[in-house]
Amino acid sequence: MAAAENLTLGKALNTGLRRAMERDPKVLIMGEDVGKLGGVFRITDGLQKDFGDERVIDTPLAESGIVGTAVGLAIRGYRPVCEIQFDGFVYPAYDQIVSQVAKLHYRSQGKVSLPLVIRIPFGGGIGAVEHHSESPEAYFAHTAGLKVVSCSNPDDAYWMIQQSIESDDPVIFLEPKRRYWEKGQVNVDSASLPLHASRVARPGTDVTVLAYGPMVRTALDAATAAEEDGRSLEVIDLRTLSPLDMRPVYESVRRTGRAVVVHEAPGNLGLGAELAARITEECFYSLEAPVLRVTGFDTPYPAARLEEEYLPDLDRVLDAVDRSFGF
Repeated sequence: MAAAENLTLGKALNTGLRRAMERDPKVLIMGEDVGKLGGVFRITDGLQKDFGDERVIDTPLAESGIVGTAVGLAIRGYRPVCEIQFDGFVYPAYDQIVSQVAKLHYRSQGKVSLPLVIRIPFGGGIGAVEHHSESPEAYFAHTAGLKVVSCSNPDDAYWMIQQSIESDDPVIFLEPKRRYWEKGQVNVDSASLPLHASRVARPGTDVTVLAYGPMVRTALDAATAAEEDGRSLEVIDLRTLSPLDMRPVYESVRRTGRAVVVHEAPGNLGLGAELAARITEECFYSLEAPVLRVTGFDTPYPAARLEEEYLPDLDRVLDAVDRSFGF
């Protein structure tokens, strides 16, 4: 029988990082306050104490410097894991990420690998100030040469961080910060899925609801509420944003005939647009209604007192389901 532990998502990440560091002495963690403090969300808590300050490195407040240094370390054979303290802080490192991290393997004709993970707590829901609640995933998913993933539950957090560190390609690892404290069972013996695979989080027959990261829980709550009205929602946790694993999505939509995509980022040119386009191209004759999107608004992220109005919630997901049945 598989061993299981009941962990918060944050603790699952911490345990996954610890396992990776135990297995491979070339795994390093670097970022602002990741050492003595253990990170602002305590994801790296205790790691510097146990592995030393040469493997868990407190850096200056310089995201470009953090990523640039990690590039050099990766070229030298290390497996650095960078923490960007908050999502909105990643932009000073954007040039390094898209011009160097994403391009070096291609530029060197495959001679240089960059086994580098960039962890980014992302999304809203914690009542934070400006630059602390961004959803920048589309920038990175659009960039060839980067892998982009997002966990939504403790089991995936534990395994996906380890799988990302083991990858020889650079991975943008998006962590749903408002879910850090939610608990769940973690199978510590074996991963249920490879890194770049979608999963059916809840089977259903009437509508396919696609989500990732923090919105998976919202989609599952909507499915529970819809059941009271006699509607069966199939929820798919995408898990991987680049590359997208579309086979489970197509199989689901061909059965349900309807699809709703949910994410926190603004709708304009977001992941929802790409998903809608692909579903329409591949499943056109199965669709009973257009693919609908439930997203954040096309505005800068608002002040904390307004974020409940900005973020997609259960009611907005259910409204999209109702509109889908109106066609």
